[in-house]
Amino acid sequence: MTSLEETTGRADSGPSGYAAARLRLLQEKAQPGPPRRAALARLTDDWLNALFGTAAQEAGVRGAALVAVGGYGRGELSPRSDLDLLLLHDGKAGPGAIAALADRIWYPVWDLGLALDHSVRTPADVRKTAAEDLKVQLGLLDARHVAGDLGLVTGVRTAVLADWRNSAPKRLPALDELCRERAERQGELQYLLEPDLKEARGGLRDATALRAVAASWLADAPREGLADARRALLDVRDALHLTTGRATDRLALQEQDPVAEELGLLDADVLLRQVYEAARTVSYASDVTWREVNRVLRSRSVRPRLRAMLGSRPAPERTPLADGVVEMDGEAVLARTARPERDPVLPLRAAAAAAQAGLPVSLHAVRHLAAAAKPLPVPWPAEAREELVTLLGAGEATVPVWEALEAEGLITQLLPDWERVRCRPQRNAVHTWTVDRHLVETAVQASSLTRRVSRPDLLLVCALLHDIGKGWPGDHSVAGEVIARDVAARIGFDHEDMGVIATVVRHHLLLIDTATRRDLDDPATVASVAARIGSVTTLELLHALTEADALATGPAAWSSWRASLVGDLAARVAAVLEGDAPAEPEPAAPSAEQERLAVEALRTGGPVLALHAQPEPPLEDGAPEPVGVELLIATPDRPGVLPAAAGVLALHRLTVRAADLRAVELPTELGGTTDVLLLSWRVAAEYGSLPQATRLRADLVRALDGSLDIPARLAEREAAYPRRRGVQAPPPRVTVAPTASQLATVIEVRAQDAPGLLHRIGRALEEAAVRVRSAHVSTLGANAVDTVYVTRADGSPLPEPDATALAQALEDVLRG
Repeated sequence: MTSLEETTGRADSGPSGYAAARLRLLQEKAQPGPPRRAALARLTDDWLNALFGTAAQEAGVRGAALVAVGGYGRGELSPRSDLDLLLLHDGKAGPGAIAALADRIWYPVWDLGLALDHSVRTPADVRKTAAEDLKVQLGLLDARHVAGDLGLVTGVRTAVLADWRNSAPKRLPALDELCRERAERQGELQYLLEPDLKEARGGLRDATALRAVAASWLADAPREGLADARRALLDVRDALHLTTGRATDRLALQEQDPVAEELGLLDADVLLRQVYEAARTVSYASDVTWREVNRVLRSRSVRPRLRAMLGSRPAPERTPLADGVVEMDGEAVLARTARPERDPVLPLRAAAAAAQAGLPVSLHAVRHLAAAAKPLPVPWPAEAREELVTLLGAGEATVPVWEALEAEGLITQLLPDWERVRCRPQRNAVHTWTVDRHLVETAVQASSLTRRVSRPDLLLVCALLHDIGKGWPGDHSVAGEVIARDVAARIGFDHEDMGVIATVVRHHLLLIDTATRRDLDDPATVASVAARIGSVTTLELLHALTEADALATGPAAWSSWRASLVGDLAARVAAVLEGDAPAEPEPAAPSAEQERLAVEALRTGGPVLALHAQPEPPLEDGAPEPVGVELLIATPDRPGVLPAAAGVLALHRLTVRAADLRAVELPTELGGTTDVLLLSWRVAAEYGSLPQATRLRADLVRALDGSLDIPARLAEREAAYPRRRGVQAPPPRVTVAPTASQLATVIEVRAQDAPGLLHRIGRALEEAAVRVRSAHVSTLGANAVDTVYVTRADGSPLPEPDATALAQALEDVLRG
């Protein structure tokens, strides 16, 4: 294998020699990372130096130099990085000669297919352009001589740095605003499933901005871990360039496993966790640095006036916040009398005081606490537990304080189990945050719901711990129950409270899953939930946690519809827990409109539809959500109604949230009775506006008489979206929910969401000759959970062997 030193020595034989040496270098596996980036920069330097010497001689130009700027100037060339080059000249040569020199340099670079960002300027032009364009000035801060007149480059570099330092008080706020705007557009690298390693907040752009702040001499970034974080992001970008063969900074889902393999990592989750940890380090350093920059700028603007008034520099004001904690210069800092080595509760007291005051904790204070504070005794004293609850109850102000403690290792020191969820990705499009940030966000949401529960302290702790089991194999709720009990004991809760916390964590998904996937009119549903919860106190905690968890998950996880279902279930369970047995349901009489539609369907012999769009009930203190739609269908009972109706809805891009199916008997003109099937759907338009009821009815008539081939139409639509093909989704799973109902057999389908999924389920059930009593649909990201209540023709539940066979047959259909 050719060594890097041997490889870099072969760059002066022309473009083909450079190209071959470059290819050998990028294929070299022995020294990836910084050594390869530096070697690639040296290799490129050697080639450009030789190219420049020949070009300058042929063009007859003296007093010129080739300068690397930006990433190339830092000697950090990734495999597909642009070459950022400045052709600097003293202005003595004529424009034609300078143009000829530039052409002799740029065209060989282009001929090799390398991306080139180039400019031609005099020193005066450089300073003028830098003064006008902040991005140009940032690139010039890393200017490095490659070829030509070294003195010319040194003079420009010295002038640019001096200009930057002189203008820093004016330009740094602009740079801060630039970083904020970019973060708004690109999001936070530490939470994105497909992050942009360069542009997202906490990425390589922010790391470069921190270098610019340091170069201003106005403030400096925390250096601990920053270089390692930057190097980690560059290593990932190198691997991304090599595996894709493209100049890209976006770590797409399909690229993550190959990139992980290139870096020698176990899998894509390990890769993402490393990226998140690096981004978190950069983000935290950015927060601290910009806070310091703003503090220095405020101080500079105030001091001249104060000095004029007082004749001396005033001492900073210190305002007490808590025992051992004061506010100074807009930060929470330790009091002069604070003794962390003698006060193990001080880290939590300082954090709680800072969050309650809406202040950040100073970097120096957090580091001093991390280094000097002794571990808390186990179980914690009551004061420590109260300070933790106070911190969690501070709302949005909790987040930056928690992140500061986490950055210095204090959180895992206080709660060792936190390490397993730290920076852990969640591969679900519904989730906005990593596991650890989601837990903190849930506590933030729960802080606004504490007035609804009798034990707000338990609610906040349950919010913090509800997904703690995601760091362990198996069902995270089961694992979380054990961990939560241990953590509750460590924090110092008594035995009864430990039991409540463990129960809430174990069943934190119970209300939302039951409300959206089960028949709430079935007594078995309510009785089952009540038996698991056990007490009204636990129920009110679960109800509040359900809402906080959903709100902290993302905008798709909660709505007024879900809130109403969960509230209805909670009210029914509360009645049972207070001693009221759930009443046996009586067949509900059809509404006036349903009865009218049924009569019309009987008269016409075909389906009749009614579509009602109206705002959903608003959440507490909120505006109404987007239009919710109720679709009523009445049709003479006949085979194939459910799959036909579901297929028509899919063709019209209507997403089904819930469905209820039942038959009513109506008298006929001959004196007998006949069944009319009533279908009540809750649907939402996937795109745009709702279709007209007349169009839905026309297609439903065609579907029922066989003239509309729904499977073929859905297949055509699926083929029109190639992005859906090749998705490696987990296989569908169909199960029978035992003892879930005394009135019907409950079949639960978990599958990848796709147009026509409910149609396929309905066709399979029709072929199995079972009756569908009701259906409940829930979609979370790309995952669908559809629950159907089925009976035999006589209305009784299926025998166990028949139910098992039905589930297997349905699973086979969905897999096929």
